[in-house]
Amino acid sequence: MSSELLDALEVLEKQKGISRDVLIEAIEAALVTAYKRNFNQAQNVRVDLNLDTGTMLVYSRKDVVEEVEDDRLQISLEDAHALNPVYEIGDIVEEEVTPRNFGRIAAQTAKQVVTQRVREAERGLIFEEYVDRADDIVNGIVERMDARNLYVGLGKVEAVLPQTEQMPNESYQPHDRIKVYITKVERTTRGPQVFVSRTHPGLLRRLFENEVPEIYDGIVEIKSIAREAGDRSKISVHANDEEVDPVGSCVGSRGGRVQTIVNELGGEKIDIVEWSEDPVVFVANALSPSKVLDVQVSEDDKSTTVVVPDYQLSLAIGKRGQNARLAAKLTGWKIDIKSETDARELGIYPPEGAVIVKSDAETDTDDFDFYDEEE
Repeated sequence: MSSELLDALEVLEKQKGISRDVLIEAIEAALVTAYKRNFNQAQNVRVDLNLDTGTMLVYSRKDVVEEVEDDRLQISLEDAHALNPVYEIGDIVEEEVTPRNFGRIAAQTAKQVVTQRVREAERGLIFEEYVDRADDIVNGIVERMDARNLYVGLGKVEAVLPQTEQMPNESYQPHDRIKVYITKVERTTRGPQVFVSRTHPGLLRRLFENEVPEIYDGIVEIKSIAREAGDRSKISVHANDEEVDPVGSCVGSRGGRVQTIVNELGGEKIDIVEWSEDPVVFVANALSPSKVLDVQVSEDDKSTTVVVPDYQLSLAIGKRGQNARLAAKLTGWKIDIKSETDARELGIYPPEGAVIVKSDAETDTDDFDFYDEEE
């Protein structure tokens, strides 16, 4: 083995970050393959590379047995003793069998195998790097697209952005810079495959973590997210410190923090509501920006009946039911919305022993004109 090859191993180790031991192992495996293929040998062999001298030797390996059945793989105890009297049954005898012209043939045959092993090692390093970044947000550049997927360059790897994970309100062009959320990383025969998304709720979570220091520091916690990408999202937040306003922290001064996220998502509307362990309060908050008069909870099937003012019914339900649908996803409760008039006709409002509920959006106390029956 020439000194140039040793120098090349050091360069690969520095430039590619691949251990020289991995490369040596790849070369040894390649030389074993080259020996067997070019010299029509089937016996077990071992290749020894001496990094100090740059030499390369091939050794045959034979098992010491009492009766030889295959002289390519076995050696009798008598013949083994002729080489060294310390051999016993079950030992392995090694004998140098390096062909005179092995260096030239081995170099030609091993080149492709070594290149492949180096490529596999590089892929392994890339996989390990990105598998730890799953559920993280990264910057990428749109490189190309086809009928089904968009391909985003992340530096060392090209990520796949499926059509189903693309924002319906966005169009992409080559060289566009976009933020994407890594959903999964798979190891394939062609190398690591990274899948990313622009519609995943995790993207919204990471954007808030990056934009709101209180969330990043753990002062404010994101409890749940409901998202219809490109159109509207709801996010519930909570702060253990009563002196911290979780909603205000996320909105920012003059709405600057949330507006930055809205711009990143192409104008997607974002409702930020305060989380509560009380489902009555949480459901009322989740239906923001509509006002809520009453929330009746059924623990058995985890459902709620919500009463809203007549003029707020369409706002509470939302366009194509979107507001109610997102509120249900956000809270995990089924939500049935009734207008005040319908609720009164059904006799469910005001309920006996009623407790008036106000959402965060409620500001006008004059709207509440009913009293507890006990009064």
